[in-house]
Amino acid sequence: MTNRPTLTDAVIVAVARLVDDSQSEKREPTHSDIEFQIDSVKLTSADPGRSSSKPVGKSKRVRGTLSWALSNNPSAGESLVAGLISTVQGYGGFRQTSSNFCGSEAITNLTAVFAAQGWDLLSDGSLQPRLLDSLGGKALTSALRAYIDRARRGALDSPLLAGTAKDLLEATATHVLVQKWGSYSSTSNFPTLLGQAFTALGLATSSDPFVTGEPVHKRAERAAYDLGCALNALRNKEGTGHGRPWVSGVTPPQAKFSIESMGNIASLMLDTLAP
Repeated sequence: MTNRPTLTDAVIVAVARLVDDSQSEKREPTHSDIEFQIDSVKLTSADPGRSSSKPVGKSKRVRGTLSWALSNNPSAGESLVAGLISTVQGYGGFRQTSSNFCGSEAITNLTAVFAAQGWDLLSDGSLQPRLLDSLGGKALTSALRAYIDRARRGALDSPLLAGTAKDLLEATATHVLVQKWGSYSSTSNFPTLLGQAFTALGLATSSDPFVTGEPVHKRAERAAYDLGCALNALRNKEGTGHGRPWVSGVTPPQAKFSIESMGNIASLMLDTLAP
């Protein structure tokens, strides 16, 4: 599965507005085009245009279908979003001189929604992941949260972040260190990097000795650190970005557990950083 922007309520509203022609002359894509995209991702039963005896507008059809997908099949919804944007792009919907132009406000809204997830919507309607190395501060935090959300749902096809060579935990750890200490060492190995990030956040690692009477959550923090290091050891570094992301012998269930666990550990770091 190809990485795509996470399906959210904001994305649903923005994409629905992209095809809304109720306030202007009718323009393409047509209802037939929208149906084709809905059918191609097997969301036909979620389409309110098929279940209503009254005509349903394009925007309402898209919004209703994607809203159902958000709760029941986010992956299919994300594929539908990509298909709809490509269809609009093909009809010239992002070109001001086109009779099918979607409108500056609708495009600006969609651009802002995707930017919050670390994706760039180019002027021609193309979508591409933003290089995390080019982001910082709140923008990077937002982008990381989007990837974390996908990882926690097991929705990433690998723990690699689109558009960067960094793994999710490495990218989050370096972000934490920049925010807390102002910099990080690019030559540090992963256990050191993750350990420094945990330390900067006041989280315990396996290097911190057990203290009688300490809070129970310190045990959980140590376990999270050890798990993070173990997950990194499972990564096939030679295959980063090319082919199998895991070392041989890792089964699909183990890979899914690893991805979701990476998301949870990264979330712990960002949530601790937030205050």
